[in-house]
Amino acid sequence: MGPSGAGKSTISRLIFRFYEASGGRILIDGQDIREVTQASLRNAIGMVPQDTVLFNDTVRYNVRYGRWDASDQEVEKRHGSPDRRLHPVDAERLRNRSGRAWAEALGGEKQRVAIARTILKSPPILLLDEATSALDSHTEKEIRTPGAVSRNRTTLVIAHRLSTIIGADEIIVLDQGIIVERGTHHELLARGGLYASMWNRQREAEQGRELLRGSRRRRWWRPTAIRAAAR
Repeated sequence: MGPSGAGKSTISRLIFRFYEASGGRILIDGQDIREVTQASLRNAIGMVPQDTVLFNDTVRYNVRYGRWDASDQEVEKRHGSPDRRLHPVDAERLRNRSGRAWAEALGGEKQRVAIARTILKSPPILLLDEATSALDSHTEKEIRTPGAVSRNRTTLVIAHRLSTIIGADEIIVLDQGIIVERGTHHELLARGGLYASMWNRQREAEQGRELLRGSRRRRWWRPTAIRAAAR
């Protein structure tokens, strides 16, 4: 995590070899990724970007893009227990939705399809680049629980919403392309540095939104209460 422009997404693109590192090395299990083919590297990595690309075809087609040889049963299984929360659409839309409908789909629905596509691929390494940014907080919490997506995988999560990463084994804090902090959520809060500052600002913003929503609910229901009392 880190401020905008800190270099978070750049790291994911370097790992996926969208472009080569201009200096230093990237090692996976001690092996330089430049010494393997791009195809073999990308077969081992599942990437869920913030801006999901969907094809002008059915949901089934878009999910199967993660693994073309998957059967219909395997595709639909990715939308059932225990990953029911990742179900982007009902069974009928899974078969039929296509075309212009995707242009009108909400960001959260697209992200669910992208996550389901990656689960179907079942890669040993997972890169999530703001992959839950368009999901509601409840669904995002369900997805980040152990076993929902990351079980038995090395997972790199890039996030502005810090609640997404509080359970990470290690949080790496970037600023202007440099690692300035690293540790667990509680360790970083105790240090009172950049991470703690960003966490506190997000918490204050969330509390402010909750107060605003509560105020709107009270204003909405007051006239009804007055009319009921009058009757």
